[in-house]
Amino acid sequence: ASTHIDALCHTWDDEAMWNGRDPRKEITFDGATFGAIEHWADGIITRGVLLDVPRHRGVPCVTQETPVHGWELEDILAANRMTVEPGDAVCVYAGREAWQAANPDRPYSRPFGPGRQERPGLHVSCLSFLRDHDVSVLVWDMLDHLPIGYDIPWGVHAALFAYGVALLDNALLEPLARASVEEGRNEFMLVIAPLKVVGGTGSPANPLAVF
Repeated sequence: ASTHIDALCHTWDDEAMWNGRDPRKEITFDGATFGAIEHWADGIITRGVLLDVPRHRGVPCVTQETPVHGWELEDILAANRMTVEPGDAVCVYAGREAWQAANPDRPYSRPFGPGRQERPGLHVSCLSFLRDHDVSVLVWDMLDHLPIGYDIPWGVHAALFAYGVALLDNALLEPLARASVEEGRNEFMLVIAPLKVVGGTGSPANPLAVF
């Protein structure tokens, strides 16, 4: 999949979609009538904060055996003397390009049993970090770590809607990580402009970081 942003109507659980709406009423064959992507068509502009996991660990990339935990994101903030303010966009760089270069014959997400997949990425504990810091956008190059390891059906990707957080998947964050090192800081202005797809559950997007 290409770099894209998920609208708040993209996923829901057994209870409801974002803000308590009933998906059986709001999600139709003609599109979503609530929480669709067109509401962000004028663009999202906010402060971005890069959390560079490989640089913090001193390794090329996150692996299947070493998922990113919420406590580690806190450690990265502390090590870089950074804060995440309410409304900030958090960009979690996990080194997907380096991982793919080291695994050229393996897809990033691969099946390993009926209805099951495995891939490196963010542990479900990152949800607490994102909630507690009241972020507005999660930008990531890797997705959820799978299998989750708990008796729950969804990880970060599918549960984040409940917090009203925009989700930008498959971002190319390696150039941003390099630029942050060159600039000597991990904070910037982030601009995301989705297409105006009325009723759409998401849109391709080209996120821009401005230092």
